[in-house]
Amino acid sequence: MTALVKLTGVSKFYGNVRALEGVSLEVSAGEITCVLGDNGAGKSTLIKIVAGLHQHDAGSFEIEGEETVLANPRAALDRGIATVHQDLAVVPLMPVWRNFFLGSEPTTGRGPFRRMDVSFMRRTTRAELLRMGIDLRDVDQPIGTLSGGERQCVAIARAVYFGAKVLVLDEPTAALGVKQSGVVLKYVAAARDAGLGVVLITHNPHHAHLVGDRFVLLKRGVMAGSHTRDSITLDELTRQMAGGSELDELSHELARVAQSPQGTPPAPAAPPGSADRTRRDDTPR
Repeated sequence: MTALVKLTGVSKFYGNVRALEGVSLEVSAGEITCVLGDNGAGKSTLIKIVAGLHQHDAGSFEIEGEETVLANPRAALDRGIATVHQDLAVVPLMPVWRNFFLGSEPTTGRGPFRRMDVSFMRRTTRAELLRMGIDLRDVDQPIGTLSGGERQCVAIARAVYFGAKVLVLDEPTAALGVKQSGVVLKYVAAARDAGLGVVLITHNPHHAHLVGDRFVLLKRGVMAGSHTRDSITLDELTRQMAGGSELDELSHELARVAQSPQGTPPAPAAPPGSADRTRRDDTPR
């Protein structure tokens, strides 16, 4: 089956700065592909390429088997790629139904009598949220009064309603507590079960391994690993994301320090000739 989105050897440079180099990613329908990495790993740049904000400098970017270059985010939306950023792009004081249709408001009437179809928007918002398993108290309440997890769920339901084939989620659980993170992951899994291809950007390997089908690890703009769920355990995923060999080196260094007298690191060796200079400086003048 043809992948919904496939990146092969994609690179992005800003002058002499390498943001991404040789990154490959595949997103299929009904699967969650998790992109993991620490701050500065290149996750944001990857999102911007998939969302149409930036164009890649090398490699290939295919959508349903067709190589393409997205000119802007609208072109990505037209091809079925919806991105939910961390700030969610909502207006806190507007009601839930208004934010649900923000930028795509249906209208009724003609000419000077044309107006937004408010009753349709209220009814549709509530029905779509219920279909995703989200039962809000009132769709007329300002979206700013919802919890962070509820706002994320509204954004996911909105993308599903407007026909997204690929849903890109930028750190959806970064600022949430344990319970709210669980709620968001539940709806991420619901989007996958609805047939969407999901790209989950996260720095939390526990969340990724809980729902992910594929894992791509980034480190300083290059790929540090690519795995399927069956080929890697949570412990190994955590180890690779945390640095693996770098952690081993750190543990050896800490053990060496602990074994030194009084737990202090041994003094570094003096450079050659320093003793002679010291003796000359101490000579009375």
